[in-house]
Amino acid sequence: MNREFTLDASRRERTGLDEAIFCAGKSLAQIEAILAHAESAGRRLLLTRLAPADHAALPAERTAGLDYDPVSRTAILGSVDPPADVAAGSEPRAGVVTAGSSDIPVAREAARTLLYDGHPCREIHDVGVAGLWRLLDRLDEIRSFDVVIAVAGMEAALASVLGGLVPGAIIAVPTSTGYGVAAGGETALRAALTSCAPGVTVVNIDNGYGAACAAARILNARPR
Repeated sequence: MNREFTLDASRRERTGLDEAIFCAGKSLAQIEAILAHAESAGRRLLLTRLAPADHAALPAERTAGLDYDPVSRTAILGSVDPPADVAAGSEPRAGVVTAGSSDIPVAREAARTLLYDGHPCREIHDVGVAGLWRLLDRLDEIRSFDVVIAVAGMEAALASVLGGLVPGAIIAVPTSTGYGVAAGGETALRAALTSCAPGVTVVNIDNGYGAACAAARILNARPR
């Protein structure tokens, strides 16, 4: 049979992370075929950038097994329950922190990816530096995380501020939020890359998925 895709079934064995399906640019027929193949093989699957209109256009037999979140445009095929080795009521080791509410779609992509990978996280929103007291009110909570994903547009100052205040790994996600010379996130990206806070890791613009994968690698290397 001639297929237009080949799923990477052994990626988790090699890297500790499953393959994700980037849906933007794929046809509905391709997405449907990928889902059908994964279901027949009994595989879990993470889909990213699955637009609400595309999700709605998929046949009911394909969407029945999907946990879909329209804010992050992610879908999970298979279980979304916390892994068995995460004790009930245990504190999450990762936090996803946003500068503003406009950054939530990117942050939610990161949070959903972490959930899929077995790392429940806590989301803390709207603590950007323009109202620094909001961040300081949550600082003790943020300091408890082993990994902090800092999601911010505009000038992306949040990651630098956190980099000077918290001991955990900081992963900056510049977003395309902002006016004019924010240039679709390029200003935020450059600001994050030139952060004076040492040790801040930076992923590409709006790449919540990539930030979560970086966080998962750190957490996998430091088991609970």
